[in-house]
Amino acid sequence: MPSSTTTESSPPQENAALSHGLKQRHLSMIALGGVIGAGLFVGSGAGIAAAGPSIVIAYTLSGLLVMLVMRMLGEMSAAYPSSGSFSAHAERAMGPWAGFTAGWSFWVLLCTAVGLEGMGAAHIVGGWLPGTPEWAWVALFMVVFCGTNLAAVKNFGEFEFWFAALKVGAISLFLVLGVLAVAGVLPGTDSPGASHLTDFLPNGGEGLVVGLLASVFAYGGLETVTIAAAESEDPIKGVASAVRTAMWRIALFYIGSMAVIVTLVPWNAESVVTDGPYVAALKEVGIPGADQLMNVVILVALLSAMNANIYGSSRIAYSLVARGQGPKFLAKVSGGVPRLAVLTSCVLGFVCVLLSYWRPDDVFKWLLNMIGAVILVVWIFIAVSQLLLRRRVEREEPQRLVVRMWAFPVLTWVALAAMATILVLMAREPGTRVQLYSTGAMTLALAAVGYTWQRARARAS
Repeated sequence: MPSSTTTESSPPQENAALSHGLKQRHLSMIALGGVIGAGLFVGSGAGIAAAGPSIVIAYTLSGLLVMLVMRMLGEMSAAYPSSGSFSAHAERAMGPWAGFTAGWSFWVLLCTAVGLEGMGAAHIVGGWLPGTPEWAWVALFMVVFCGTNLAAVKNFGEFEFWFAALKVGAISLFLVLGVLAVAGVLPGTDSPGASHLTDFLPNGGEGLVVGLLASVFAYGGLETVTIAAAESEDPIKGVASAVRTAMWRIALFYIGSMAVIVTLVPWNAESVVTDGPYVAALKEVGIPGADQLMNVVILVALLSAMNANIYGSSRIAYSLVARGQGPKFLAKVSGGVPRLAVLTSCVLGFVCVLLSYWRPDDVFKWLLNMIGAVILVVWIFIAVSQLLLRRRVEREEPQRLVVRMWAFPVLTWVALAAMATILVLMAREPGTRVQLYSTGAMTLALAAVGYTWQRARARAS
């Protein structure tokens, strides 16, 4: 391992051409608001319907796992800031094949997510302006965020700063109103007490499992802050700060809001699924126009995720190519921005949108299944990389350990065991089994390509 202060292992100049235009306030707000996604606002409804009030337990368990993953990732990213994040760490720990597999699988996930988020945002705007084609709205959003990401990284940071501020403000207001309603001090409302919590586990263990799986995937997107940190004014400080505040952010925004919702609204209320759990709760406390108000918040969350995923996918692609693991044209940097990587990610995102219209029942469905468990694959690479790198860094460069994983290596092994358990649970559930197998097939294919490329490169040198 090199003893220099470069941020990359192969080649060390990976980040040299990228700008450092993200300010600390950008990174702080990305860390704060990045945890609040459309999956929380919309996807949590299905989890509540399955698990009932025990969804709080599901989000707590998955939240604890995410805290461990973020701590491990933070340790490595503070030691070696990189636009490749976990992909670069996996390469450093296990070899180029691992960086190739983790990086390109995550890139596929992000590009697909760009299209999905664009479609979700377009559906909301289409409801406000009936008769307008949704694909045109997706195209407009794509052009706007592609343009901002092409111009300069500070544009991405500025958009995310204000998007995150709106999301944080909205969910904070929701929590305040919810707590006041639960306490019975909100005008015009009576406290429900614990009346909605008596049937805590209505569908038994199976319901809790479904809720647990739904909650795990609602946490996706936290990795962006470690990618963005590499282009901040002080990468090490930025990562350390983001990771150290991860625990209270997850506890407050996810677990706290789930507790408020299931206390205010009966878990089996039809509105939890049809309107969404947050709209149902706001209607319960008598907020007029709650559905449209929450649609605005969800639209902001979708656009924020779209912007972040264009950024994240372009930087992951750039990092992979700069390390010799992809088509060289994607590594070209202009004005501190990998513009061809940004354009490619946007184009592929829009192709996903077109596939949803042209081939919704086969190609598009297959694509959705293929990315279904990618986030778990990434988490496994993070845990294994941290397990291997920690002792190496302690032995060779202990000064790099600005952030340390708690109770190493015990909690790293606990996290890996939890991930293995989730994989087993996915294999047991018919709704997630096909996602697990499809993601597994893609991961194995990428690993085979990466290993073959690694062997060929070794023979050539």
